[in-house]
Amino acid sequence: MTPPIMTMLVIALPIFASLLILLTPKRWPASQPTILMAATIASLFLSFSLFGKESMVSFPWLGGGLDFSFRLYQFSAFIVAAVAAFSFLIALYTLSFFRADNQSKLFAFYLLLSQGLAAGAVLANNLVVMLFFWEALLLTLFGFILLGGQYSFKTAIKAFTINGITDLCMMLGIVLTIFLAGTATMTKINLPLDTLGATAFIFLMIGAIAKAGSMPFHTWIPDAALDAPLPFMAFLPAALEKLLGIYLLTRISFDLFQLKPESWVSSLLMIVGAATLILAVLMALIQKNYKKLLSYHAISQVGYMILGLGTAVPAGMVGGLFHMINHAMYKSCLFLTGGSVEKQAGTTDLEKLGGLGWKMPVTFGCFLIAAASISGVPPFNGFFSKELVYDGALERGTIFYVIALLGSFFTAASFLKLGHAAYFGQAATQTRETKEAAWPMLLPMIIIAALCLLFGLWNALPLNNLIQPVFGQQLAGHNYAGLPHNLFLIVMTVIVIGLALLNHWFGVKRYGSGLKAADHIHYAPGLKQAYNLAEKKFFDPYELGLKAIRLFAIIAWGLDRLIDWLYSGLATSAARLLSLVIRKSHSGNYATYLWWVIVSLAGSMLYIFMVK
Repeated sequence: MTPPIMTMLVIALPIFASLLILLTPKRWPASQPTILMAATIASLFLSFSLFGKESMVSFPWLGGGLDFSFRLYQFSAFIVAAVAAFSFLIALYTLSFFRADNQSKLFAFYLLLSQGLAAGAVLANNLVVMLFFWEALLLTLFGFILLGGQYSFKTAIKAFTINGITDLCMMLGIVLTIFLAGTATMTKINLPLDTLGATAFIFLMIGAIAKAGSMPFHTWIPDAALDAPLPFMAFLPAALEKLLGIYLLTRISFDLFQLKPESWVSSLLMIVGAATLILAVLMALIQKNYKKLLSYHAISQVGYMILGLGTAVPAGMVGGLFHMINHAMYKSCLFLTGGSVEKQAGTTDLEKLGGLGWKMPVTFGCFLIAAASISGVPPFNGFFSKELVYDGALERGTIFYVIALLGSFFTAASFLKLGHAAYFGQAATQTRETKEAAWPMLLPMIIIAALCLLFGLWNALPLNNLIQPVFGQQLAGHNYAGLPHNLFLIVMTVIVIGLALLNHWFGVKRYGSGLKAADHIHYAPGLKQAYNLAEKKFFDPYELGLKAIRLFAIIAWGLDRLIDWLYSGLATSAARLLSLVIRKSHSGNYATYLWWVIVSLAGSMLYIFMVK
């Protein structure tokens, strides 16, 4: 097949397979997993075969330059292959995870449909075409969450609303970008960040970072962790949406616009990244549910990506993009370990878990590797991408480096707490009969854990073949493969990890529990009050928006009642009273009428006299 046909097929194949699954009758129960695995395997081979190839595909669509245009090149091929790989691993995992046939069927439908739509959004070379696929993913997001059960509808509405509003912002950015560039073709756009250019960039940036799960557009993710099926968390928030959001942020920052280190837009991105990584990890630290703790880390790690790209310096740019693929791996692996625990133990409540390390050794081993990776422990992949982000952050400002390093301390502390509570200690009553998960659930975890180690020990593989070619000449000849170039950063990272271990040891000694090992931070003066407000969703923009809408509705209802009373109550009562007074006054008594005439005449004369 020629590259153009393969480019279209990588979009069409999973979408067609998803529709085929949806139309498969119930009397063929084996057809759904067969189609799912066949489609994901075929998509995986097709995606990997696109590496090293370039093509442009364009069909007439709406006219006026709005063609159905797709472009295959190094970056888009990389993201499409990553999406296909995660789709295959999650598909394999779901073979043992789901119990209900209908739930399994719908999950397979949404998974394949999301894969095809994501490929379309990544390969699109026209902003309007990209928006078409981007918006369609809202529907699969909504459907995915609804599969969670009776409490999932409210969360689905919340996710749809937040992402819908941010996508509206992205639409405005696209309209403004097309107006400034005079074209919707992405390869023909390269705008300066002047006043209008910066405005368009900000609107597009909102859509990108919201898709990636950045603050303040993140609040649906922790709710979905509890209400949605766990494989959804491993697929969308942990992997696919990070890949899409950071892909778009990279494109708009260094292709569509000219992001420079000295620009205020660069500083804004760094501030958003730093705030996201530190605030979300602080919330993760106090969680007592396996899935919810991981969900806040899925938000926090986005901060490192945005911070790295926002630096607009070579080390940070490479680090931010490298951290994107690393995060997609170790966070998916962590969610999959959580799914195994939920499947086998029947809960992800850390207060009801314990001693699973001996009962689920493979799951525990994968957890250890993924937890070490996200905590930045050498020689795992997360260590190398974080060091590059640190390097770029330090070049732009010490404060950003300090915040990033502090985020790593809290990350390590929270995973020490999670691992201790779930996998060490005495087995809880609920987990005494727990056994290891089935091999279809274990194999994806093992593969991803192995990649976390491979991408660390042999980081030249992803850096030289996937990450650095994306930026090309913008790296000015720098090569970041191998050991980090800054020894100071390595020493500081090791110190921070050591401090996290000491902090955990102190917490366990003080409270006698791994689960409570971070309570001295949770209940510290000042932090306790802030945590209480956060847990009551005082800082949740969605909840604040609902409260504002309710207040507006109450005020509007009050005004409506007031106006109704003025017209229907006061006016009617006044007319009735005046009518009664007039009726009483017209009693038929001539003496009374004479008095009315005299008083009226006197009043008239007084008025005339005063006017003169």
